[in-house]
Amino acid sequence: MKNVAIVGALLAVFALPASPAGAVGCFTGGIAGGVAGHYAGHHGFLGAVGGCLAGHALHKKQMAERRLRHQQEMHPARPAPAGPAQQP
Repeated sequence: MKNVAIVGALLAVFALPASPAGAVGCFTGGIAGGVAGHYAGHHGFLGAVGGCLAGHALHKKQMAERRLRHQQEMHPARPAPAGPAQQP
């Protein structure tokens, strides 16, 4: 009976449409978290969920930094205009 539930859950997961952008970071984080959770007391599922969340957040942060760096390279800061000339 347990095998039937596992197969049913896997079919439901794979039947859902998934966008590649939503899974970025989640896949690798989920694998690492699942393995760590398994070795830390047989909590592989909880580790996978936590790893997925952490991996997605890390990827989101890295993409924001990359976007900012790219924007700064494309539009370098201009020097501030000089103030009014001082008269003697």
